Amino acid sequence: MTSLDAASALAASDPSAAIDSLPWLAAALADDRDAGRFATWGLSTVIDENVGAAVVARPLFEELHRRTGLSARWPVGNAGLLHVYGYLLSTTPTPYGLKRERWLSGELERACGLPAGGLQPWGTAETLLVRATAAARSVLSRADALVETVDGRSARIAIGERHPDGSAALAYAVDDRIVTLFPVADPAALRADLGAPRLRWNAM
Repeated sequence: MTSLDAASALAASDPSAAIDSLPWLAAALADDRDAGRFATWGLSTVIDENVGAAVVARPLFEELHRRTGLSARWPVGNAGLLHVYGYLLSTTPTPYGLKRERWLSGELERACGLPAGGLQPWGTAETLLVRATAAARSVLSRADALVETVDGRSARIAIGERHPDGSAALAYAVDDRIVTLFPVADPAALRADLGAPRLRWNAM
């Protein structure tokens, strides 16, 4: 099987070949497209607020949307497609490492209370998007979620159960559509630093 590193390098020049080099990824994109699963997710920009640059290159952005039949206008596209699958092929460094690490390190699945491999991108009957959506919905359903109103839009910030090391999963949705899911090392500090309501974590 072609490695993610090799596919990510290829994606810069030939994103279609890069995706096809990972049969599990090509199959997941088609399966999620046919099942209409991307509709659960909102919109996101690939211009990351931490680095001020695109974390998914434009050719890959466009190929992902073409394959899934989703309308998009660079740099704004479907958050599920970009955060779940686009991040796997991202090579842009961030203060938290490569974006793919949330799906590969095991930290997020532990934060979500899932067994080892629960958010592994390949080798399971359900696509990563199916499992990520279920995990995000579970966190977002918490009664203690923070609800903000931003220009007439409703945004929901939910932090899951804290683990012994203090970490937890954070899920974010705007207008009831999921935007992102990621692990947080210090949830209390993050919540204290939120400041005034605004669209967060690259939501559009």
